[in-house]
Parts: sequence; C-alpha cells; structure tokens
Amino acid sequence: CIIGVIAYRLAVYAAFASIMKQSPTNHLEVVGPYITPQLATSVTASCINFVIIMILNLMYEKVAIWITDMEIPKTHLEYENKLTVKMFLFQFVNYYSSCFYVAFFKGKFVGYPGDYAYMFGKWSKLRNEECDPGGCLIELTTQLVIVMTGKQVWGNIQEALVPWMMNWWGSRKARNHPESLYSRWEQDHDLQGFGQLGLFDEYLEMVIQFGFITLFVASFPLAPLLALINNIIEIRVDAWKLTTQFRRPVAAKAHSIGAWEEILNGMAVLSVVTNAFIVAFTSDMIPRLVYMYAYQPDGELNMKGYINNSLSVFNISEIPLENRPEEEENPSWFNSSITTCRYRDYRYPPGHEKQYSHTMQFWHILAAKLAFVIIMEHVVFLVKYFVAWLIPDVPSDVRARIKRERYLVQKELHDYEVEKLKIQLSHQNHQECTCSPGIYPYLSKHEVLPEF
Repeated sequence: CIIGVIAYRLAVYAAFASIMKQSPTNHLEVVGPYITPQLATSVTASCINFVIIMILNLMYEKVAIWITDMEIPKTHLEYENKLTVKMFLFQFVNYYSSCFYVAFFKGKFVGYPGDYAYMFGKWSKLRNEECDPGGCLIELTTQLVIVMTGKQVWGNIQEALVPWMMNWWGSRKARNHPESLYSRWEQDHDLQGFGQLGLFDEYLEMVIQFGFITLFVASFPLAPLLALINNIIEIRVDAWKLTTQFRRPVAAKAHSIGAWEEILNGMAVLSVVTNAFIVAFTSDMIPRLVYMYAYQPDGELNMKGYINNSLSVFNISEIPLENRPEEEENPSWFNSSITTCRYRDYRYPPGHEKQYSHTMQFWHILAAKLAFVIIMEHVVFLVKYFVAWLIPDVPSDVRARIKRERYLVQKELHDYEVEKLKIQLSHQNHQECTCSPGIYPYLSKHEVLPEF
C-alpha cells in the first residue's frame, strides 16, 4: 500500500506541475498561492490511501479471525484476547503506516544533487521522495486529517446504514400480511443480533481514534477537537442503532475491558516517543534553536540569516550526465551564467577538502535532536507518574471503607465458624452423656463390683 502510494506521488507530481502551470487557479488572489503541485499530490495521494485502507480493513479482519480460529483457544476469554491483539496489530499497520512514513522517513534519505538516493536503484529512475520546501509537517497534517476524518464519517454512515438496510431487507416477508399477523415480538426478533463480539468493533474504533489523537497530535493539535465532535455524534448514532435496529443485548458482568487496557497503555507510552520525534526530526524547531543560540553571526537571539545557513551549495557542472536535464528542455538555471545551486542540507561547499560531506553543524543539530527526545520523554514520564501518584485510582476514604468491609466480612465468617463449632461440641457432649456405659456394658446401673 505504502509503496504504491509513493510510486503514485512520484509519477503524478510532474504531471500536476505541468498542468497547474497554466491553471486559472493561479490567478486567484486568496487561494491561488496555496494551490501547488505539492498540495494537489498530497491530497489526492491521501484520498487514494484512505480508499485502500478501507479495502484492506475488510481483508485484515477476515485474516485475523481465520488465524485465531486456527489456534483453537480453550476459552471464550482467551479467544477474544487473541483476536483483539491480532486485529489491533493489523489495524495499526493499516491506518498508521502512511503517517509514520511521512513523519519519519519521507525526505530523510534523499541524498544530494550529485548523489541522489533511488527507491529501487538507479535503474528505476525513481528518486526517494523529498519534502516540500516548508517541510513534511504540512503533508503529515493533510494525511492525518483526510484519513482520520474520512474514517470517522464513513464509520458513522456504515454503523447507521448497514443495520437499517439489513432490517429493511429482512422485513420484506411481512409486507403482504396485515399488521395483526406480524406481532411486535416477531418484529423485534427479526432485528439484527448483537452477538458476543458486539462491542468488539466499538472498542476497536475508539482505540484507533485514540491513536490518531495521541500519536501525531504534535502535527495536528485540532485532532482531539475533531474526535470530540465525532464522539458526540456517534453517541446518538449508537443510541439509535441499539434501540431501534438491534435486538436487546444480554447484559453480562466483566471484570475489566480485557486486552484493550494494555493496548491503550502501550499507545499512550508510544505517543510520547512519536511526538518527541515529530517535534525533533519532522519540524524545524531544533535547527532553528541551534542556529539562534550557536550559529547566529551577529551574536543576537534572532533568526536573521537562517534560510541562507540552512542551504548548501552544489556545483552544477558536477551533476552526473544521467541527472542532467534533456537538451530540448533547456531550463533557465542550466546555462553558463549560473554555476551553483542551493539545496536543503548541511554539507561542505565545493572546493572544500571535505566537500559534500556533512558539516559539524549537522552533527550538532543531530545531537540536539536526540537530547531533546530524551529530555522530553523523561519529563513527560516523570509528570505522568507524579500525577498518577498524586491522584490515585481509588481515593483513600474509599480504600478505607473497602478494608473495613473486608474486615467485617472476615469477622462475620469467623463468628459463624465459632458458633458452628460450639454447636457441634455441645451436641457431641450431649451424646456422650446420654450413651450407655462403655467399660462394663453388661452390668446393671447400681451393681457394685466386689473387691479382690
């Protein structure tokens, strides 16, 4: 799925660039500057990726059920836990793989003008994707908005429409009969059954949504707001669905939510790591801070000269023949009057003894990024554990009442056993007193034995 979408991006970017060069949208004052080939490629690729995700979702569900059935779990609880883990892993890869690619891999392994990196080798002529000049953060936001919003809208439509259509199709048998012949209990019986795994899809949907609003919230802070709006709507949709389209589910006690609790805890921990890496490696915050505090030539805390500092120089004459533009194209920058070009990276200029190797500033920025990730993780985890200690899951007064309740139960059990033992001993003593003599049972009661 990801490789196909990447190939689509590489194939259509040039087409969008040539089409939009003469597009009438370029003359619009408000939105014209924002409609770029990069944006068009990103939006269309995200929509295609969403459609592929929905198709693979059905396939992964059947594969997870088939694998779990092959394992033959001994209990229903074990079956549900195994199915939960498998379904979550499949859905995790299906929904989040494209976001992980844009956030952590796209634009990180592209090389430089004299030595580009290719996806399948130089023979494929498909270079690794580069980020927009403004970075990959905007594209990550676009990907997240389309996939998350599309999933929520499609999920609500599917939850409301599918049961209604199935009930409508099943009720056709009663259309030719009078209402009196089709009793209310028969109508209720013909509704959709909830099933033992009825809540499974509801939990899975909420867990996937939780991942969207936590794993990549640094790139799209409005994601929790969209999730809140969706949940308000979904509460009403689920209420209508359960009360009108499904038979009344049988209530059952449960000690906990099972494997979902460990999954949510794991995703909460993973979200700290992913957001730290997004801020450090996907955004330009760390390079800007390093430049402002260590490489600003004027010694002032400002960003003057940052763009020029973030661009490296390459000699156009050193471009390999296979990477040079064709003769019929003849771009304006490829002529004798222009000798160098600039690209985003921190490399030594041509003529330097270490030309086109990474500069010391590159390693300083990398060290600062890693330090930021480590510090942010430790700070967040310390705050998390401190808040968990400060606000316990069970209040102290409730814990004291639970202990007293256990004490009273143990005391009642102890008193009951003591009374029971006393009654048994009293019955035993009474039987010993009323029984016949045990030493000489053949003697009468008042007979005296002679002395020898």
